[in-house]
Amino acid sequence: MKKAGMLMPVFSLPGKYGIGTLGEEAYKFIDMLCDTGNKIWQVLPMGPTGFGDSPYQAFSAFAGNPYFIDLPMLVEEGLLSEEELAEFDFGDGLRPGLDAGNNGNHQEDSPFAVNYGKLYVSKTKALKLAYEHFLKNGGDVPGLCEDLRPETLEYCLFMAIKDSFKGASWDVWPKKFRNCDAKELELFKKTHKEEIGFYVFLQYHFMKQWGKVHEYAKIRGIEIVGDIPIYCAPDSSDAWAHRELFQYTSDGEPKKVAGVPPDAFSATGQLWGNPLYDWDVHAENGYEWWLDRMDYCFEMYDILRVDHFRGFESYYAIPFGDKTAENGEWVKGPGMGLFEAMYKHYGRKDLPIIAEDLGIITDEVRELMAEVGFPGMKVLQFAWDSGPDNAFLPNSLVTTNCIYYTGTHDNDTLRHWFETLPDWQREYIYKYMSRSANDWNSMPELLIRLSMSTIADTVIVPAADYLGYGADGRINFPGTSGDNWMWRLKEGAFTDSIKNVIAEIVGVYGRYQKALPKPEPREETEIANDKDIKDDPDAEDPEIVTETDQGAV
Repeated sequence: MKKAGMLMPVFSLPGKYGIGTLGEEAYKFIDMLCDTGNKIWQVLPMGPTGFGDSPYQAFSAFAGNPYFIDLPMLVEEGLLSEEELAEFDFGDGLRPGLDAGNNGNHQEDSPFAVNYGKLYVSKTKALKLAYEHFLKNGGDVPGLCEDLRPETLEYCLFMAIKDSFKGASWDVWPKKFRNCDAKELELFKKTHKEEIGFYVFLQYHFMKQWGKVHEYAKIRGIEIVGDIPIYCAPDSSDAWAHRELFQYTSDGEPKKVAGVPPDAFSATGQLWGNPLYDWDVHAENGYEWWLDRMDYCFEMYDILRVDHFRGFESYYAIPFGDKTAENGEWVKGPGMGLFEAMYKHYGRKDLPIIAEDLGIITDEVRELMAEVGFPGMKVLQFAWDSGPDNAFLPNSLVTTNCIYYTGTHDNDTLRHWFETLPDWQREYIYKYMSRSANDWNSMPELLIRLSMSTIADTVIVPAADYLGYGADGRINFPGTSGDNWMWRLKEGAFTDSIKNVIAEIVGVYGRYQKALPKPEPREETEIANDKDIKDDPDAEDPEIVTETDQGAV
């Protein structure tokens, strides 16, 4: 059956305390998806972010973003108090630099924005206060470690060392730490137990809260699509602890870095700066690190969108130190070798992976896509600049095995994109849809309907497109910094009337999925009696009801 879903970053969820979290509003969003017949919630990468706040430049590929930890849930656990939280300024407010009234919204209806400057100070202090209470109450940090992956514990050590050097990137640490000298690291662990334990505490609570959200989504029949960047950040525990897996010199300097070549959108290309993998080393050890990474991701999500998939066929390598991407070259990637290892590891070929196959696509990339069989991506906003032969036009789709998007996190909102198109493109859209300028205000909804009518198995719509937001609802402006990853909803943005429209759109094109019922709240006496039931060999098997924060749903 065909499906529909929404793209909604966790940080964009509404609520108090400065940023979207894994608390009440996450459960409400899942319920909204169910109410409207959607099947999929697509999130962005959820790793811990650093400078620039990009989820695609995380400090670890095996850790969660502490900003997403829900503080009210820590209050419920007795680790914080409401009075303590009231002392912090988390920076809730309108998005700076944009006048919502000039781009299709009224100012009072404009979404909130994440203020990362205030969040960095206040949320960190609040989480450290919770950790202090945890320790005073006899908290067992080694016990928390037992629930975390070895790579996650590497991240905790990495962050504690990083803090000891005032946040400096690992490549400028003293040599003994930069090169992971075993004796020095053991000494650091002994002398900085509490500092490392803080990050263990954060990762434990992130995984605990996300696990509950994910389980609730499963109970309600919602599939969560995760997003994994192909590359690791240069300043990450992955690159620091496993330098041998990347193209580094013996001194810890990258030989070449990632990016994309010059094109119609950028005369000098894009210089990402990520360290490149040494694929020969990965192949020699059976792609063990990648299999571990996929294991972690499949624990977190039901489906994975793999960013920049074409890099597995060939990747663009730019000499380290270059100021632009102009002097790079294409180098062969692992190809099917990596995916054959995945097939063997999981004992199956039909892995739940979406391949981000946008950008420069060659015949070799198409051959790899055909061989792996993963669905690719098509984007409505890319369909109108080259006439009837454009492969993104709804009538140009030749396979159901694809995911159709009105736009991605890198695109403008549907409304603002349409309003700022060149006149000739807008006229082409009118003709294609048998519409006229009289339909100007209805175009976001009409374009969503057009997407739903395609043969694509799945259609995913960014939440801001359903809400008709203008430029202030945009998530990311590629190639820029300082005004990205900030967009947030106000509480109650999805009104009953908007939900009714969404449900009608999803339903009329055969994509409506009936939701599974909410779990019934468990009484305290039932929970207390669980042990007696388990200890009684003659007792009937109890109905399995997953515990969730019922106050949140």
